[in-house]
Amino acid sequence: MNVKQGLPKTIPERQRRLLDQLRRCIRDKHYSLSTERTYVYWTKWYIRFRGLRHPANMGPNEIRTFLSYLNNDRNIAASTYSQALCALLFPYKEVLRIELPWIGGISRPKRPPKRPSIPTQTEVMLLLEQMSAVYRLIVQMLYGTGMRLSESAQLRIKDVDLQRREVLVRAGKGGKDRITVLPLSLVQPLRDRIRHYRSI
Repeated sequence: MNVKQGLPKTIPERQRRLLDQLRRCIRDKHYSLSTERTYVYWTKWYIRFRGLRHPANMGPNEIRTFLSYLNNDRNIAASTYSQALCALLFPYKEVLRIELPWIGGISRPKRPPKRPSIPTQTEVMLLLEQMSAVYRLIVQMLYGTGMRLSESAQLRIKDVDLQRREVLVRAGKGGKDRITVLPLSLVQPLRDRIRHYRSI
């Protein structure tokens, strides 16, 4: 999402320092890079929306107005609304040390959940056929193990146990390690790929 045209774009020095503090706080808590980007994004939008005022000089009314704008004017999904709310609560509580007990009373948008569009097995096979061997193997790993794209990008050979058919996912969601099952159909392709890699 982009900030609407017409909103201030240059953030003053004091507000930039707050964003830097926010980043450091998130990293100290070992949150993911995705969470950091999301929280900074919403905090920036909030600051711009409120005419570049510093969050320390704003309170319930300003946050309510911003959330109302997101809900009514931007018509965002309930999950996006919750994301924005969490992102705004974090700098107040963790960086500015300002408790906002009233925030729980804010009504949230309730929209009926949409049924996810799930490709059929035939569609998945047709898609895989269009890919080169390496990318096909990556997608098969994602599809067969349930790993996230960022998790697969960090995968190392020693994290894959072909004997036990296990994959160790390091620092996944929440910074936690977990083990997922490797489909039997991927054992030989992975063995061949690892052998090829080591022969280079």
